[in-house]
Amino acid sequence: MAHLLIVDDEQSICWGLSKLAKKMGLTAATAASAEQGLESAKQQRPNAVVLDVRLPGMSGLEAMKHFNEVIGPVPIIIITAYGDLNTAVGVVREGAFDYITKPFDLNVAQRAIERALEFSPPTTKDAQPQATEDQDEIVGNSQVMQKVFKRIALVAASEACVHLRGESGTGKELAARAIHRHSRRSEGPFVAVNLASLSPTLAESELFGHVRGAFTGAEDDKKGFLEHANGGTLFLDEVGDIPLSIQVKLLRVLEHGEVLPVGGNTPVCADFRLISATHQNLAELVAEGDFRHDLYFRLITFDIEIPPLRSRPEDIRPLVEHFLKLVSAKTNRPMTCITDEAIEELERLPWYGNVRELRNAIEHATVLAREGAIAPEHLPPPMPGSVNAIAIQKDAIAGLICKWTQAELQSQKPVENLYASFLNLVEPAFLETALRHHHGQCATAARQLGLHRTTLKKKLDQFGIADN
Repeated sequence: MAHLLIVDDEQSICWGLSKLAKKMGLTAATAASAEQGLESAKQQRPNAVVLDVRLPGMSGLEAMKHFNEVIGPVPIIIITAYGDLNTAVGVVREGAFDYITKPFDLNVAQRAIERALEFSPPTTKDAQPQATEDQDEIVGNSQVMQKVFKRIALVAASEACVHLRGESGTGKELAARAIHRHSRRSEGPFVAVNLASLSPTLAESELFGHVRGAFTGAEDDKKGFLEHANGGTLFLDEVGDIPLSIQVKLLRVLEHGEVLPVGGNTPVCADFRLISATHQNLAELVAEGDFRHDLYFRLITFDIEIPPLRSRPEDIRPLVEHFLKLVSAKTNRPMTCITDEAIEELERLPWYGNVRELRNAIEHATVLAREGAIAPEHLPPPMPGSVNAIAIQKDAIAGLICKWTQAELQSQKPVENLYASFLNLVEPAFLETALRHHHGQCATAARQLGLHRTTLKKKLDQFGIADN
């Protein structure tokens, strides 16, 4: 029978995981500190260890190497309530099998334990993660960002091509830099290329380089971005904009690690790790014939989606604090504070420009606030919506409706007529907005809404909405 060791100073977690282990047919031992856990491991070697990061005395990360010294390689699942990117990378590099963040569902813990019991852990460990620059730090406490941090940490140690998906301004380049910074190629160059900014006529020369005399104006040999990235990481942003004529040549580079400059006959070595990004749907481009399917499958070896800011409003406050620190360091002035009212206003906005728009808003506000605290009146107006923004709003509204419906269904006092309750929630604002748009003209509003004028009039009376 497999044996599980649980090391956590929270008695409730030890109790819950012990019950789970019994349910899974395992024996379990618990310890409230790393020191106690090591003593327990000496008495009975565990097949897997569940280990908290924050412990009295020796930390979980420090204890990992001691467990390997005392009992040899064993799969360790780390529990942490502090799931930032550095923690994620540190946990993976120390050799942890997996990590889960508090609060966690027991189903998540069970799947992690099951995988750990089937796993043979490696005996070697990578070096400690390097310190990151504040400027390139990815900030986020939300669950969706915890998943992003975990995927970055897991893929960083590999050589796999990584594809980053996300709207403009979500921080795809920051994610690419984080992967590079925590990879074995961190000492090599990081070369970032925005393909949308390259001239179609010169894109091939910019990427692959050229030899002297290759075309009019090519007076000297020139290295391309791919050759400059040799030994490091190449980040191709907006990869969906790469011309079809160049895609096959890029695929050959990825397959053979050689670059053939424009006009040249001798290929040159180009050993780099490729990270690509786009806000477009590459699968749709493939279906439309605008993107090669073989290159598509090469690029998406490992896929990471960077969520839009509006889907993680809980990250607004830590992001604001981060940007205020950056502004303070840049201007060499004391850090500006921000009022709760301003934070509430920021959390209410849709952020179609995502984190980039938020950063610009904070820099704008610090200029207006001068030495005082940032208040709502110091914030710039939100970015105007676009066709894309309208589609985004529809998705956001649908998501809110799903959350509201789920909350009502799970309520201890469920509403009997939930559909009527929903209509009472949304109809007043919907009808009042339409009526206001048509300057109180009930007949005109009814015509656009597809309602009979009498029906609309009754609804307006029902909700106490005045018309002309």
